[in-house]
Amino acid sequence: MEQTEKKEQAIRLLNEKAKALGRLPHRGDFAELEVVFIKACLGPWPRALEAAGLKEPKTAFTAAQRKKRKNYRKRRESGDPSKKNKPL
Repeated sequence: MEQTEKKEQAIRLLNEKAKALGRLPHRGDFAELEVVFIKACLGPWPRALEAAGLKEPKTAFTAAQRKKRKNYRKRRESGDPSKKNKPL
């Protein structure tokens, strides 16, 4: 079986289970071997659900957002009370 065929089969398994359950499928909804197969073909569970079109991809932080978070953490850890409670 080719890699693309395996991916298609894994996606089909996820979509069929989602349709049968009427919700996003959880790992516990599948047999252990099915979970191993799905994760081997599509990656970690959240990425597998995204690949199957069942879940919106999580938006990645932009460089500006990462910088803002880093600066916020530095202020919190600096011990300077004037900087600790400044909003983002």
